[in-house]
Amino acid sequence: MPELPEVETIRRGIAPYLEGQRVNRVIIRERRLRWPISDNLDVRLSGQRILSVERRAKYLLLRAEVGTLINHLGMSGSLRLIESGLPAKRHDHVDIELESGLALRYTDPRRFGALLWSQAPLEHELLRNLGPEPLTDAFAGQRLFELSRGRSVAVKPFIMDNTVVVGVGNIYASEVLFTAGIDPRRSAGNISKTRYSRLAGEIKRILANAIECGGTTLCDFIGGDGQPGYFQQELFVYGRGGEFCKACGGTLREIRLGQRTSVYCPHCQR
Repeated sequence: MPELPEVETIRRGIAPYLEGQRVNRVIIRERRLRWPISDNLDVRLSGQRILSVERRAKYLLLRAEVGTLINHLGMSGSLRLIESGLPAKRHDHVDIELESGLALRYTDPRRFGALLWSQAPLEHELLRNLGPEPLTDAFAGQRLFELSRGRSVAVKPFIMDNTVVVGVGNIYASEVLFTAGIDPRRSAGNISKTRYSRLAGEIKRILANAIECGGTTLCDFIGGDGQPGYFQQELFVYGRGGEFCKACGGTLREIRLGQRTSVYCPHCQR
């Protein structure tokens, strides 16, 4: 599943081609996504000008003159800018054709993504209870420390909770815990304020770095410009169970934690 840096990379890639453009028409070939595409989406969006392309957590928000299209890529969704009229392939479910002659094509082999219309997107049930964005001043170690008091849950699933902070998925949770030197199994409530301050700093640093690198190339992800991300070469632990630790040379250990595979270094993380 694309994580926050991948979604932000896509936003940056498509925004210059969408913002200010009027939608000529919307072609919907398959409505059966995670939630069915509404019958009147093409009518609501056609003829409107796209004012901005924004992101909230892993959701893309295409703000039009009247209403907003909320997009989530799910497990395998992708967005491409193509020439209008390009023949569709099997999993090309939606085209948003623009007055410029380009079209934004949504492709989703597994159909776990979503295209939802909303008049108040930040109040939508999928978005209204989300925590702060990690790269803003609203997120800091103090928040992690306060929310973790009395919590026995392991720290890794704790920082992956979107009501705590958005955008720290499995890949980046593994990486930030390694660079912060924290064992992913450690109880969230037993971590000091000082260590949470360092952890918050690493979340900001690594996510910002991943965005600049264009995201992480894993399985299905390709950026909005058609190019793969290349943060994967920077990974210290994710997907490297049984390999050597780049910091100490020891062997990385792979475990199951919160129904996810986790890799950590028993020597570097405590």
